Amino acid sequence: MPRVEPRGQTAAGDHVLEVGPGLHVVLRDLDMLLGHEEVIEDRLGTRVEKLRWRGFYKPIIVDDATGTILDGHHKTAASRQLGLSRVAVLPVDYLDDQRIAVDVWPGCGRDRITKEEVIAMAASGGLFPPKTSRHVFTFELPKLSIPLDDLA
Repeated sequence: MPRVEPRGQTAAGDHVLEVGPGLHVVLRDLDMLLGHEEVIEDRLGTRVEKLRWRGFYKPIIVDDATGTILDGHHKTAASRQLGLSRVAVLPVDYLDDQRIAVDVWPGCGRDRITKEEVIAMAASGGLFPPKTSRHVFTFELPKLSIPLDDLA
């Protein structure tokens, strides 16, 4: 597990944690995140319990420029249910980072999806059905151990 080191605050007030070379996790206001697809309601109870038990163990991956959630819709919804005000996010340059690819899940009803369509859906306030976009990251996601009290 990468060692999490406090690194300070951004101008926007985000708390920054160093998690490895070229990667950082930001504690960001939950209200700053934009979803682009619906969650599967039956999975939320399990996610809420997992967060209560483990704390924040993996960051939500977001496009830094827009706040669009790329991976972590269920964790975001569970965080809202738990009344958290901040969440741990891994900000990325979604449109330009070649280490991030997007495809569709089999059986979602679409043949393809683009990064631009994901960003546009989030900006519109609309949502794709659950499990439409499938993001693939060729970098290792950091493991965290952030108590929920630190995010309230």
